[in-house]
Amino acid sequence: MLLIQNGLLFTMETNEPLLGDLLCDNGKILQISNSITPTQEMQVIDASGMRVYPGFIDAHSHIGISEEKKSGQGAATNEGTNPITPCMRAIDAVNPMDSALHNALATGITSVMVGPGSANPIGGQFAFIKTYGRRIDDMVVLAPSAIKLAFGENPMTNYGPNGNMPSTRMGIASLIREALTEAQQYFESGSSGQFGMECYRDLFDRKIPLKAHVHRTDDIFTAMRIAKEFQLDLTLDHCTEGHLIADAIAQSGYPAIVGPSLASRSKDEVSQSDFKTPGILQKAGVTVALTTDHPVSRIQYLPLCAGLAVKEGMDEWGALRAITIDAARICRVDHRVGSLKEGKDADIVLYRGNPLEIASSVWLTIINGEVVWRSEENQ
Repeated sequence: MLLIQNGLLFTMETNEPLLGDLLCDNGKILQISNSITPTQEMQVIDASGMRVYPGFIDAHSHIGISEEKKSGQGAATNEGTNPITPCMRAIDAVNPMDSALHNALATGITSVMVGPGSANPIGGQFAFIKTYGRRIDDMVVLAPSAIKLAFGENPMTNYGPNGNMPSTRMGIASLIREALTEAQQYFESGSSGQFGMECYRDLFDRKIPLKAHVHRTDDIFTAMRIAKEFQLDLTLDHCTEGHLIADAIAQSGYPAIVGPSLASRSKDEVSQSDFKTPGILQKAGVTVALTTDHPVSRIQYLPLCAGLAVKEGMDEWGALRAITIDAARICRVDHRVGSLKEGKDADIVLYRGNPLEIASSVWLTIINGEVVWRSEENQ
């Protein structure tokens, strides 16, 4: 049993911190109270002067697939030989030894949504995983957790110059519709057992969403149009020009995962990239999470991105929600992570100072009730 005492608890269940104690047992949060009396079997951590948060969540990442310090086979996020690859699974590509996972722990990021890149109109299956472990099977919270779509420049530039489809935005949408129509007909016929179709089952049962790589407004609208045509759930990932159509996105009911705003404007379709986007979307009524899109920007900058969003007009509690409970809700894992609540996973980070301010630092990171990272001063 692990007892954290005297911390300022940002549970994310309310918008008010609580000065109190938190008890963990068997990987879960057992009790939160103003005061918990320690017993001999408890390991006690004095969190006096600390801020205590649920572990942070990056809702869109390629960590462990596009590995740091490696190229070639260590950075293979796309199956570039076929534009439609729905059956690819992130869990078959994530390397838990990727050094970036250590950076995540050192910043209090305890879980991530990870999957293939954006070269293919349909790219494969994401997984929601913890950032600590040696075997991916033991790190998984939800897999599959989404099926990746990609619109815009990336599919066109990866296939069009080689004389293959898609070379246009119309081609991208056509390939996606064709694949989804075949899957829809397969399920309507009562068929089963075909590997190339079964990977869509959770999608059509609406257990998981389409995860759409979209930057421009036209691509955002196309993604929403296709999702509504097939009555599927959807997340709008990157959503770079989302601030230009915030009311329309809010009316759609689809959530947005915004970023990587810290990266350079390296393509035409990201020319409108700005840290004001998440705040504008959130104020319009859109549920928002933030992403570093690691390694496009490095995963340890997730709290910094939240702070920069606040600087550009996002509410501070809204920014915290975007890397905790709202991110968990969008990723459909809020029954386990995203807030400090009795019964949830004991994924916790202790901060010296406000994590949205650059001078703050992590003192301790806990996953499943186990201390997995300590600052040097706390060794």
